[in-house]
Amino acid sequence: MPMTIVEKIMAKHAGLDSVKPGQLIEAKVDKVLANDITAPIAINQMRESGVKQVFDRDRVILVPDHFAPNKDIASAEQCKILRDFSREQNLTHYFEVGRMGIEHALLPEQGLVLPGEIIIGADSHTCTHGALGAFATGVGSTDVAAAMISGESWFKVPETMKFMFNGKLNKWVSGKDLILYLIGRIGVDGALYKAMEFAGSTIDELSVEGRLTIANMVIEAGGKCGIFNPDPKTLDFVTSTTEADLSPLYSDPDAAYAEVIEYDAAEIEPQVSFPHSPANTRSIGNVGQVVIQQSVIGSCTNGRIEDLRVAAEVLKGRKVHRDVRLIIFPATQQIYLQAMAEGLIETFIKSEAVVSTPTCGPCLGGHMGILARGERAIATTNRNFVGRMGHPESEVYLSNPAIAAASAVLGKIGSPEEL
Repeated sequence: MPMTIVEKIMAKHAGLDSVKPGQLIEAKVDKVLANDITAPIAINQMRESGVKQVFDRDRVILVPDHFAPNKDIASAEQCKILRDFSREQNLTHYFEVGRMGIEHALLPEQGLVLPGEIIIGADSHTCTHGALGAFATGVGSTDVAAAMISGESWFKVPETMKFMFNGKLNKWVSGKDLILYLIGRIGVDGALYKAMEFAGSTIDELSVEGRLTIANMVIEAGGKCGIFNPDPKTLDFVTSTTEADLSPLYSDPDAAYAEVIEYDAAEIEPQVSFPHSPANTRSIGNVGQVVIQQSVIGSCTNGRIEDLRVAAEVLKGRKVHRDVRLIIFPATQQIYLQAMAEGLIETFIKSEAVVSTPTCGPCLGGHMGILARGERAIATTNRNFVGRMGHPESEVYLSNPAIAAASAVLGKIGSPEEL
């Protein structure tokens, strides 16, 4: 029977010839991921079970990135649990500060995501990895504990919605704008427990980095996963990071979809999500006068080298507004090094921005950029819920890196076209 890429991946990992939406399955997982917030819970659950060893030390990945480098005693204790467990289990893929990065940027860079795999992580933005043709989804820490023990997890096979973007992107429009535009139209539950598959001529032209950004934010539409059929760009990216054999899977041309939605990319302007929902989107031309005190460029959504290049293009030869704090987070150490080699870090510092070590930082209200009462920030992060970046009476606006950089110079939310 014809199947989507998600259905094929699930059938293969469950040892079945086929699966259908709504079916409950047990499937083998290829990678199990957790961070300094979620891993300690899973580790404690595993210890309580009495099991002494993880199912495969090469397939359990721990990344301290949310409150690392440690911001206080409590976060130091959390990270120590990961460190001690990783040594005890002799885990191949434990990424200490100095070698780490934001987990959803780090795994693809390190060749730990392959097309056709199942990847689960105790972090909702694990869906990022679907950009490389994998089924990747966030789960709870208890499910991670069970998977660390057994190498398996249970799933309900999701229906798939297909989103077609066709047409040429306008200047300063990126993958971030495509996903914000989509979420603005279908809402935060418009794809609830659905696989979100992306295709079309716009997607074909989009970089792998742009696709990672789109997949990262499908959870903000309620999606179970975001996924792209692996094309030559995907395969080139993956083979540049690993020598592992690849087994990509693809949707059948006559696969059944719950819904197919088409958008004309040429009609899409840079988008800004207003508080307090990613779905509260407006085109940049309809933003009005929104004064800001902080701009954040980075995170697992937009901290890759492509994003930093765009920000530097906007900032070069300019100064950040005297009333604005601009904080830039390269997503991994490798990206940081590349940005240094290309002169981007010098551009940022000359513009009077702050450049941070890789960390999730203010995205989740962690550290290194917390907002005070009444402050507003524009950010390339993925969520703008009440209190997400600090005080419950602060506000977060979401955008792409070009808009965030231009806004930092303008002192208000605006476009590079205004500079």
